[in-house]
Amino acid sequence: MSAINPPASHESAWRGLTVARLKRAVRLGLRSLWQHRLRSLLTVLGIVFGVCSVIAMLAIGEGASYEAQEQIKSLGSQNIILRSVKPPDEQKISNQGSQSYVLNYGITYADAERIQATIPNVTVILPARNIREYAWNISKRVDCEIVGTVPWYPTMRNQRVAQGRFFTDKDMATRTSVCVLGAEMVPLLFPLESPLGKHVRVGGDYYQVIGVMEAHGHEAKTDETTETKDKSAAFRMFVPLETIKMRYGEVLMRRRSGSFEAERVELHELTVKVASLETVTGVADAIKTVLERNHKKKDYQIDVPLEMLRRAERTKQIFNIVLGSIAAISLLVGGIGIMNIMLASVTERTREIGIRRALGARRRDIIIQFLVETVMLSGIGGIMGVMLGVTIPLIVSHTAGMKTIITLWSPLLAFTISALVGVVFGIYPAVRAANMDPVEALRHE
Repeated sequence: MSAINPPASHESAWRGLTVARLKRAVRLGLRSLWQHRLRSLLTVLGIVFGVCSVIAMLAIGEGASYEAQEQIKSLGSQNIILRSVKPPDEQKISNQGSQSYVLNYGITYADAERIQATIPNVTVILPARNIREYAWNISKRVDCEIVGTVPWYPTMRNQRVAQGRFFTDKDMATRTSVCVLGAEMVPLLFPLESPLGKHVRVGGDYYQVIGVMEAHGHEAKTDETTETKDKSAAFRMFVPLETIKMRYGEVLMRRRSGSFEAERVELHELTVKVASLETVTGVADAIKTVLERNHKKKDYQIDVPLEMLRRAERTKQIFNIVLGSIAAISLLVGGIGIMNIMLASVTERTREIGIRRALGARRRDIIIQFLVETVMLSGIGGIMGVMLGVTIPLIVSHTAGMKTIITLWSPLLAFTISALVGVVFGIYPAVRAANMDPVEALRHE
């Protein structure tokens, strides 16, 4: 038995010898790299930038994808959104020398009734009218979108009220002049006080603020003197639908010099909630059929957030593949640089290799020596790249206001790949050094 299984003391001695050889290889590698500090630093820069690009690009891509998906999720995965769209070929009607025309288009209350009565799996319908107006608080003004809707809007659109309350069925029935402000409007209209209980003026009408919606998505960064082309996505004010109908009627008029135009739109937006995710596509097709039968022109648009979310996920996958390919090319270039430098190092240290072989070093020892040096180069470059790659997304978030997400697996993946690059691109120089003829190596000058 003793001949087959060596004593434990021999096994521990063999392990100690292996560890000692490895420590010596590491010391020799550090000494060699330190003797050529500048060359070693320039060599690892390819690995540094490759690892850094992997982490930074994935973090920026994850952040952008997260924001897009959150905005889509806020619309509701089980919702189908119908929007009124102005057709491009409306006819103008002349009236006593001045141009006036009435545009009659969009989603109607009759459409809502047909959808709810004829299409199965439709559980809730959410109507809304959107009117672009200025909201005033004394001298402070915000260009916003007045949304006339119903009390179940927050539930349907996955939004919450941060302060106060949303309006109720009683407010709808009595056509109360109350409103709920979007979170982004509050700092502009009420910078120094709470808006609850205060009044906001829209045109000649005043609305009492009873609530403030919770902020969601990417907030628009503007000040009082900044004018943007489209603030309606960020600046919204919610009012009972019956109040909007009483204030504005169904014909919205816009006066201009020498002419005016009017639009007859019953509903600007209609959100349909479906019983389950599996039936969303079928209900969307049925709604499309109903609208095509009852609308002579294409004056509507159907948005399915679930399909948009799936497209966003596919786009994210493609984006990650593209970014990963770019980063892989950077690491490949860095690996080629390491191989080039190690081949030059083998040529420079030919006499050293010959002396070590003459003193009893085996081929395995030479291979380990050069592999240790290449792995140390790639490992140092990987650590520097991870540190830089984690820092860049933080700088981007702070300076550009973009959301970045550093996942746990991206630094681990980038560092692992950098270490593998060192091993793969270090094998050939190490084998070439080990296969040198000791006698020829000793003659090398």
